[in-house]
Amino acid sequence: MKMATDWSTAMKMLYSQEIWRMAIHWPLSLIYSYFCLFASHLFPFFLHSSSSSSYPRCRLSLDPESEIKQPICIVTGATSGLGAAAAQALAAEAYHVVLVGRSSQLLDQTIQEIKQKHKDAKLKAFQVDLASFPSIMKFESSLKQWLSESNLHPSVQLLINNAGIFAISCRTTADGYDQMMQTNYMGAFFLTKLLLPLLKNSPVASRIVNVTSFTHRSVFDIKVDQKTLVCLPTAGKYPWARIYEYSKLYLLLFSYELHRQLHAVDSSSTISVNFADPGAVETRIMRELPQCLSQLAFTILRCLFLLQSPEDGVRSIVDAALAPLSRGNISSVVRAGRFSHLRFPTMQSLEGIYGLLLMPCFKSICK
Repeated sequence: MKMATDWSTAMKMLYSQEIWRMAIHWPLSLIYSYFCLFASHLFPFFLHSSSSSSYPRCRLSLDPESEIKQPICIVTGATSGLGAAAAQALAAEAYHVVLVGRSSQLLDQTIQEIKQKHKDAKLKAFQVDLASFPSIMKFESSLKQWLSESNLHPSVQLLINNAGIFAISCRTTADGYDQMMQTNYMGAFFLTKLLLPLLKNSPVASRIVNVTSFTHRSVFDIKVDQKTLVCLPTAGKYPWARIYEYSKLYLLLFSYELHRQLHAVDSSSTISVNFADPGAVETRIMRELPQCLSQLAFTILRCLFLLQSPEDGVRSIVDAALAPLSRGNISSVVRAGRFSHLRFPTMQSLEGIYGLLLMPCFKSICK
């Protein structure tokens, strides 16, 4: 019965413009990302990138007299997939990992799995819904309280904004926004803004890593305004593929702008902002699609050698998290599971986008 319903839903979706957008534009965007990566190694001078095929990691070494005994890392969406893999990888790098997720049961399960492989891992879980601003504010308060009660330094060294959903139906949050947009972009924006004081308070260099997606390349008409941000359709079908693309594009632009503002406000700032595009990874993010369609997509990507496991895909996130500190106008960028250095676009080239702004508070996130 369930299989028949699954196939029936899949057949109806074949008449949807969104499914064909996903089936055609997204693979092309992924292939183009790999092409850009390949070209950056062949022509580093013209593309302003590093020609190195290796991706160095700079482990955080703490002075014995440092106020910090173990660096704190926060990973959102840590209940499964890339988030759980990132939490495990960073626990192995001697971070005290704070796991953030919506399900307390899945958080406990992830902690048990990490403990089985790393018995000495320092882990802490917080149940947080990134589609809820009150939930994020409660987390900030709880995090500060935990740091104080645990006699830990009141700072954070690494924030990984990984949480994301892929919804095929329109759902409005209690805050009045589209659930997918609020989870994928607005929640990360708000969480980062609240945690900036803790990141700035770190006696050692701190970092923010935003997990983006190659799907942002499918956005051809850059329309950034309040209506697009809210993403609540007034008529017609829910444009789920477009909203997912926009959410990842916004997160990408946010990464650029946050880095610019941090260094514009304080040229000596030791906070760096990286973003990671892991490429196509076999996770449960497409679980709302009929199983036959998601499995077909994974099979095709696997045959093209473009599909990665979470354990492989997370390497790009860890590369971005542990990359050597970049200063000035150089950003560390991860594309399709690989790491490179690219120059920031100038403000003149992006002023048309930033002139519209992504959120009213975008101007003053660093204040």
